[in-house]
Amino acid sequence: QVHLVESGGGLVQAGDSLRVSCAASGGSFSNYPMAWFRQAPGQEREFVATIDRSGRYTNYADSVKGRFTVSRDSAKNTVSLQMNALKPSDTAVYYCAVTNYYRVFYSVHDVVYWGQGTQVTVSS
Repeated sequence: QVHLVESGGGLVQAGDSLRVSCAASGGSFSNYPMAWFRQAPGQEREFVATIDRSGRYTNYADSVKGRFTVSRDSAKNTVSLQMNALKPSDTAVYYCAVTNYYRVFYSVHDVVYWGQGTQVTVSS
């Protein structure tokens, strides 16, 4: 069973940068695409970014495109999300997720394992 642990969340001001990471254990992490989702209070969990097994293909939600960058280090079993030019609307709990499909994914319904989440708060 894959175990995912996020870290790096915190409180920042609008325009600042923050990097959140996810450490995976207990499975063949490098064989599967990964993704980041987020959930703001009172909102549904939404897709943020996805990365394929090789790390060469990535895709992003329109709301973060050009500001966020997802990457992975399969040797260290980690996936990270670099967030720049943060906005108050980026405030949410950020979750990393893994699928058992061999393709990138965008839906919560494709997730088989979730991390516990890390809070990111952006003040105006």
